Amino acid sequence: MTHTPHELAEDLPERAALIHALRESDAHFARLVDEYHDINAAVHRAETDVEPTEDLHLNDMRKTRMHLKDEIARILDQASA
Repeated sequence: MTHTPHELAEDLPERAALIHALRESDAHFARLVDEYHDINAAVHRAETDVEPTEDLHLNDMRKTRMHLKDEIARILDQASA
């Protein structure tokens, strides 16, 4: 398995401008993106053994990251509709 970071701008390049605009205008969206960034960085550090953690905790962090990304995608879909 590769241990590449899942940055929003890299995973959703076609929505980078919308992400930036919503971060500026929507405090809730900005908080979600900040939370995503924080958990994504923690997952990456754990996967690369910079900050090792137990497998169960790593899986929980991955699930949290996935839920945040799903919520971010939902908001992006609504904003572009």
